[in-house]
Amino acid sequence: MKRDGDIIVGIDLGTTNSLVAFADAAGPRLIAGGGGEDDVIVPSFVRFEADGRTIVGKGARDHAVEYPLETVYSIKRLMGRGTAELAEEARRLPYRVEKLSEAEERDVAAIVAGGRMWTPPQVSALILAELKRRAEAHFGCEVTKAVITVPAHFDDAQRQATRDAGEIAGLEVVRIVNEPTAAALAYGLDRSASATIAVYDFGGGTFDISLLRVEGGVFEVLAVDGDTHLGGDDLDRTLIDLFSREIREQSGQDIDSPVIRQQLRSLAEAVKVRLSEEDRTSVEIAVGGSFTYRRQVTKAELEALIAPFVDRTLEACRRALKAARRSASEVAEVVLVGGSTRIPLVRRAVGELFGRRPYTALNPEHVVALGAAVQASILAGRRQDLLLLDVTPLSLGIETLGGAVGKLIGANTRVPCKAVETFTTFQDGQTAVKINVLQGERELAADCRSLGRFELRGIPPMPAGIPKVEVTFLIDANGILNVSAREVRSGVEASIQIVPSHGLTREEVRRMQHEAIEHAREDMSAHHLIDVRATVEFDLNKAERMIREYGVLLAPADRASLSEAAAALRALARESSDARLINEHREAFNRRLTPLAEKALTAALKA
Repeated sequence: MKRDGDIIVGIDLGTTNSLVAFADAAGPRLIAGGGGEDDVIVPSFVRFEADGRTIVGKGARDHAVEYPLETVYSIKRLMGRGTAELAEEARRLPYRVEKLSEAEERDVAAIVAGGRMWTPPQVSALILAELKRRAEAHFGCEVTKAVITVPAHFDDAQRQATRDAGEIAGLEVVRIVNEPTAAALAYGLDRSASATIAVYDFGGGTFDISLLRVEGGVFEVLAVDGDTHLGGDDLDRTLIDLFSREIREQSGQDIDSPVIRQQLRSLAEAVKVRLSEEDRTSVEIAVGGSFTYRRQVTKAELEALIAPFVDRTLEACRRALKAARRSASEVAEVVLVGGSTRIPLVRRAVGELFGRRPYTALNPEHVVALGAAVQASILAGRRQDLLLLDVTPLSLGIETLGGAVGKLIGANTRVPCKAVETFTTFQDGQTAVKINVLQGERELAADCRSLGRFELRGIPPMPAGIPKVEVTFLIDANGILNVSAREVRSGVEASIQIVPSHGLTREEVRRMQHEAIEHAREDMSAHHLIDVRATVEFDLNKAERMIREYGVLLAPADRASLSEAAAALRALARESSDARLINEHREAFNRRLTPLAEKALTAALKA
C-alpha cells in the first residue's frame, strides 16, 4: 500500500468508544467504517480468542456477556497505572488484571486473556490499529501519523502509555492533545469574537473541565482540572451495586461471577441510557436456574444515586475557575463533551453552576475526534489561522531532603515549557545523587505520584553543599516530560525521558511493535471474517423482510426453499471461520433471491 506522508488523522481514543477523523479545506469530518456513513464509532472493546485472534469493536462489545473473561473494555482507565493502584478497579472487572512480571521491581499491570498477558498499551494499540485500518481504507494509502487525544488530567505516565500504544499500532503520534482543548478547536472554528469558554468533558471513564480564552484564532488554555477516575463507568456501578445487593437479599445466591458481572454492567448502562429519555424503566435479569430479578427504576432514583459523582464534577469546575481567576458569570459558553453529558441531571447542574444553558449543537461523542482532526490539519500545514496554547495539568518536581517536594513546574503552566532548579549534596564526599521525579499538588513526596527515578553518578568528591546539581525539566507540546541533571562544576550529566515505574521500556515497546506487524495478516483475516459475517446479517435481514412482504408472489415450495436457504446461510456464518466459503454462499443466496427481488420491484412500480 502506498504511503501518504501528508495525511495526519485525528483520533479520539475513548474509554467507551473511539473515533478517527480528518480535516481539509472543507472542514473536519469523521471517517466511517464499512457499515456506511453512520458507522463512525468503534466501541473500545477487544475480545481475545484462544487461537490468538482478536476481535475489536462492535463484534466484541455485542458478545461481551458470552465471553466475559476474554472481552476487555474500559482499558483507558488502566493506562499508565500499576496493579497496586488498580486493586479496587480490578476487583470489579470480569477479566483478570495481574502484574506483568513478579520478578521485576516495576509494577506493570497486564490483562490475562486468550492464553497470554497483554499490557494496557497493547490492548489500546489494537483499537488504534482498527482506526488506522479505517483511515487507510478511506484514503487508499498507508496512514502512519496521528494526533491522539487524552483527558486533560492525564499525568505523564498515562500520556506516555498512550504514545506507546500509538507506536505499537504503527502510528507516529505527532501530538497528544487534551480532549477538552480538542473539543474547543472543533467548536471555535468559525468563532471570531473574544470569549472565555468552559469545556465540560464527562466521558465513560474520565472527567475534565477546561477553561479557554478564544480570540482571533488563538485558543489559550487558562486552567484545567478533573479526575481520571470519574466517568460513566462509575455511574453504572452505582446501579450495579444496587442490583447486586438486592439480588443477594432476595435470592440468597452468590452472584460474583464474570458472566453475572458482565450482564449487570450491560444492564446498568442500558438503564442509564433509557432514563435519559424516560421517567422509569423495567429491569429483569435471570440469576441461576430458578430466580429472576425484576424491578422498576425511576429517573429520580437514578439521579439520587449519581448526584455525588455529579457534585464532584462541579467541585472540579469551581477549582478550575479559581485557578483561571474567572467567575462563572464571565464564561460566555459552556460546551458539553462525552456521553455522560446526555444525562438530564448533568445538564441541569452544569447550567445552574454557570448560569447559562450548555451548548449542545455538536454531538458530544463526536466533537473530540473532530477537534483532533483540526489540530492534525494545523500540524500538517493545511490550517494556518489557528493556534493552540495548552497547559500541563499537574505540578512537577523532585523529592528533596526529608521527603519534601521541590516543585519546578506548577499546574496550569503553558506547554511547551522548561524549568531549571539548582540543588546540592548533603553528605561530604557524595559522588552520586538519586533523583525521584514527582507529579502532584501535595507537599510531601509520599503523597505525590512518583513518575520515575534516575541517578547522576561521577560527581567529584566534595564537601556537602559545594556541588551544584542543576536539574532541568522540559515538557514538550505533547505534555511528555524529559528530565536532565548536571553537576555544574564537573560537567557530569545524566538525562532520561521519564519511563514510569509501572510503564513500558523503549525495548518493550519496540518488541510489541514487531509482534503487531508479525500478526497483522492473521488480525486482518479475523477482521475480514467479522466484516463478512456482518454483511451476511445485513443481506439476510433485507431478504427476510422481502420474503415477508412479497413472498406470496412465489410458489409455496419456492418460498419455503428460499427461507430454508436463508436459515442455512445464517447458520454457516455463525459456525464457520472460513470467510471465503461464507462469502461464496452469500453470493449464491443473493442469486437465488434475484427472481423475488425482480417481482418485488415490479409490484412496487405497479403500486
